[in-house]
Amino acid sequence: MSTAVYTPTASRSVFKDASLSAITAGLVAVAVSFGGPAAIIFQAASAANLSPAQLSSWIWAICIGSGVTGVWLSLRYRDPVVTAWSTPGVALLATGWAAYPYPEAIGAFVVAGALITAAGASGVFQTMMDRIPRPLVSAMLAGILLRFGVDVFGYLAKAPLLAGVMVAAYLAAKRLTPRYAIVCTLLSGFAAAWAQGALDFSTVHATLATPVFTPPVFSLGAVVGLGLPLFLVTMTGQNATGLGVMRASGYHTPGNPLVWVTGLASTLLAPFGCHGVNLAAITAAICTGPESHPDPARRYVAAVVCGLCYLVVGVFGAALVGLFTALPGALIAVVSGLALFGAIASGLSQAMEDATRREAALVTLLLTISGVSFFGIGSAFWGLIGGLLADRVLTRTHA
Repeated sequence: MSTAVYTPTASRSVFKDASLSAITAGLVAVAVSFGGPAAIIFQAASAANLSPAQLSSWIWAICIGSGVTGVWLSLRYRDPVVTAWSTPGVALLATGWAAYPYPEAIGAFVVAGALITAAGASGVFQTMMDRIPRPLVSAMLAGILLRFGVDVFGYLAKAPLLAGVMVAAYLAAKRLTPRYAIVCTLLSGFAAAWAQGALDFSTVHATLATPVFTPPVFSLGAVVGLGLPLFLVTMTGQNATGLGVMRASGYHTPGNPLVWVTGLASTLLAPFGCHGVNLAAITAAICTGPESHPDPARRYVAAVVCGLCYLVVGVFGAALVGLFTALPGALIAVVSGLALFGAIASGLSQAMEDATRREAALVTLLLTISGVSFFGIGSAFWGLIGGLLADRVLTRTHA
């Protein structure tokens, strides 16, 4: 089990710590974040009848917020702090945004951001996370990531040539040059996709995004029906999970500053369409895992690269989203799954290492994998709740 060592900011140089593997991990994380969630963004925009200008502003806001907070926090703590927009929040918007006028939705975004900021600044979030046993957090992480590993082999049937070449390249590189296994996998995927004629960037055009400011309108209906659910799914589905990913990888970065900084960014950018900036989970696992760099103290470079890429995407708005979505889905799925192999193995190992909490960790793992959802809150949260209840029953000391 690897443990990150905190080093004061002034003693480390980003340029000296940079590596090809970390840079690639950051690029893969960005590609993964746009490979699937981007489709949900466009779905939500369509449901809310957003204009092209409003959609471009939304993408600008979430990317700028993710980029600035991710780069600053990673450099501040020299830990891989990956921030992104709330994917559960986008899914929530895809089903509920259309019920509210756009200015009222903006008001709900402001309220959700303010609540997240308060949760971090008050210390409530850190206190909550410190009370969760580490095996349960590791089990939750493994449950979240497991489907990405399974998808790698699912694509051997859906896209046998592309997936087969990438898996073969990964295994060969792990044997010959393990540090650059994901680099080799990504290059082999591009080569195989190009050979199949699956790369088509003809419709991608570079256009600058123009932020659109919308004064928020605060209505009780939008705050209760949209703002509060957005706050809950972001805190449970993203921030708790994201910090759990960092903890499982050995990073003990204080959680409260991470939450209030992203919450503040969400609040300030809400009038431009930002529904929420928070700690990343899936993409964080790519940057915090051993595939990023063997030395945990140098993995923060991957998060910095990821943040810088978000800034570039934000400047060019929907144009670069089109660039990422032009890549074959199989390529994104396979490279992300292989990049997460180390994190999956680490999560499973740490979840089962404590015999007294093994069954509670198993409950967490299985509940998380199940995909069950109640009250609009996803399985990662319920996995933790189920695991904590099982841990309480199984480890409670009898009088």
